[in-house]
Amino acid sequence: MSETTPTRRRGTALEQAILRAAVDELLESGYSGMTMDAVAKRAGTNKNAIYRRWPNRAALGVAAYRQLTSAALDLPDTGSLREDALELLRRANSHLASPLGEILRGLLSQLANEPELLAQLREQGGEAGTRPWLTILERGIARGEAPATARLARVATTPIDLLRNEFVTRGVPAVPDEVLVDIVDTVYLPLLRGYSVSG
Repeated sequence: MSETTPTRRRGTALEQAILRAAVDELLESGYSGMTMDAVAKRAGTNKNAIYRRWPNRAALGVAAYRQLTSAALDLPDTGSLREDALELLRRANSHLASPLGEILRGLLSQLANEPELLAQLREQGGEAGTRPWLTILERGIARGEAPATARLARVATTPIDLLRNEFVTRGVPAVPDEVLVDIVDTVYLPLLRGYSVSG
């Protein structure tokens, strides 16, 4: 049984305790219900210790979400850029419709005035992040399915940006599969072909 008065934690140990507490708060209450007071209490520390590491609630929320989604992502590799994009989009759709996706949507809606945090969130974000989309595009370029001139983050993430827009503007619990196919076939792939013409 653990002692009732733990030893004073510093550095990484305290930081990890705060992050674990923030993760638990996100899972229990969502971003809207996560408070610095609740995180401090759960972590067994004070708010000053949190603010020394994260300047505000948004920064802590992003760090906690990134901790939640930090597991290595097994990217699809079907040998086809279209099929890889569809599979990744389907996974992102499932994620955004899940409790974790609700946390992500809550964070995204609050970060309009925090461009650096928004960039961090979009960079990580599992299937909804930037890296996996750049990776599958680079594989497609290597196979000759897209021009090298299309290797741009904004181009690579067009499908996931459009999917997020569906959630935000339509308020749907999940996006129908035919919409995902439409995003890939009528927007993403023609966009890549356009880069082939102009590049």
